[in-house]
Amino acid sequence: MSDIYEWNPEDSKFWQSRGKKVANRNLWISIPSLLCGFAVWLYWGIITVQMLNLGFPFAKADLFTLMAIAGLTGATLRIPSSFFIRLFGGRNTVVFTTALLMIPALGAGIALQNKETPLWVFQLLALLSGIGGGNFASSMSNISFFFPKEKQGLALGLNAGLGNFGVTTMQILVPLFMTFGAFGAMGGDPMTLVSGSGSLIGKVPAGSDAWIQNAGFVWLLFLVPLAFIGWFGMNNLRTDEVTPDVGSALGAMTKMTMMLGIGMITAITGLWLMLPEAANGSGWGVPKEIVLVLVIAATVFGLKLLPGEIKISLNRQYRIFNNKHTWVMSVIYTMTFGSFIGFAAAFPLAIKVIFGYSHVMVDGVMTHDTINTNGPSALMYAWMGPFIGALIRPVGGWISDRIGGALVTQVCAVIMVASALGVAYYMKAAYASATPEEFFVPFFLLFLVLFAATGIGNGSTFRTIAMVFPKEQAGPVLGWTSAVAAYGAFYIPKVFGEQIKATTPEYALAGFAIFYAVCLVINYWYYLRKNGEFYNP
Repeated sequence: MSDIYEWNPEDSKFWQSRGKKVANRNLWISIPSLLCGFAVWLYWGIITVQMLNLGFPFAKADLFTLMAIAGLTGATLRIPSSFFIRLFGGRNTVVFTTALLMIPALGAGIALQNKETPLWVFQLLALLSGIGGGNFASSMSNISFFFPKEKQGLALGLNAGLGNFGVTTMQILVPLFMTFGAFGAMGGDPMTLVSGSGSLIGKVPAGSDAWIQNAGFVWLLFLVPLAFIGWFGMNNLRTDEVTPDVGSALGAMTKMTMMLGIGMITAITGLWLMLPEAANGSGWGVPKEIVLVLVIAATVFGLKLLPGEIKISLNRQYRIFNNKHTWVMSVIYTMTFGSFIGFAAAFPLAIKVIFGYSHVMVDGVMTHDTINTNGPSALMYAWMGPFIGALIRPVGGWISDRIGGALVTQVCAVIMVASALGVAYYMKAAYASATPEEFFVPFFLLFLVLFAATGIGNGSTFRTIAMVFPKEQAGPVLGWTSAVAAYGAFYIPKVFGEQIKATTPEYALAGFAIFYAVCLVINYWYYLRKNGEFYNP
């Protein structure tokens, strides 16, 4: 039976006799669904590298916009997704949002078969890929209701951490599947590499065949069965505390489409205000910080215009905005998850642009367009950072359950400040060198440390949220903070693109280090002072 009307995980007898089995089943179906959401959301980081390798006729700055578009949309769609579980039930939400990912996956497979496909088509597909980013908010909110408070650190860490493995899984599978015709005649013809590529199994030289379209098609192998498994294996919790009135599955999916549509409209409007005319924007150049505020505010207020029980439920759930800790945790979680997801999106193309080209003086002008044959392959190395960040995330939750989440977050913040400054130093040195590969190892190792700190911090911040907020608010707060933090997937690639265009990529990491220092102070003030409202939650 998909709907459960009685649920009390805090009762140890109920938990051991029935609750544990049901909760774990929902968790282990949720994880691969979330994994695919992350993969489809962020596969533009790999696809754009291969588009450069294949000679697609787009400027580097335009390719960075594809990641930024997917990032902005995914983060914006997390806002309505934060409230899906209380309105529509976990099973209905996970199945529907997982099935929607088939659209951008199939579309990308078709569009990537032709170099003449216009930029706006790829931008539209990047926009639709944002559905995968939105799924995180609803998934985390859903799992938080299934587990008792003392188990939430590990459960949420597993769901988020293994879900985050979608980034690593994508960064391994996509380059591998692009090396052979995995789908035969149905998958289309290969293209010829203009510059060398790579995958986990080694370098792929220029002149080799590449099936870039497989980057989209491969996810259909997982999404189709997952939609069926979720439908028959997951549950809607129909208790008063969670989702008292789910309604029909079709009705729920129709209303979800309306709410997602509001997020899509505000994201599209924000992107149009910000992007240049050459990238199908207005050309007005509205600053990205203003765009973010406008998009978030418009989405929140737009959702309130919806009629009936949606408006009533949202008014109740919007009470989280009256709690100052909602805003405090939004900032802190942006430091951890926002950095993880933003760096995961930008890391492959950053390696390609900084180390894949020699930076030499020509007639007194520094140029950055000479291919560096000794440069590292972005597709061989980029997966390692997100892999470490995702792998270690459950460890962050586990440690925090024992010594307190705020203390773990504080240590992570210190490490992030130091490692970001180190990365900035080596980026500057590499971008001014004719042999940038000499600086790759320290750059890469420091970035791995940065990814590890974000992963541990992801787990510790969720532990803090579970302890600071009452049960009825914890789920929506988890969704909301993840929505705000997810704008890192837009902001970080956008900043990288701007600073690389300005030939000062190190400024991006220096700016992030300053933000981490501010978060360190905020975390101490609210959660590590002995006379504060909460101490080391």
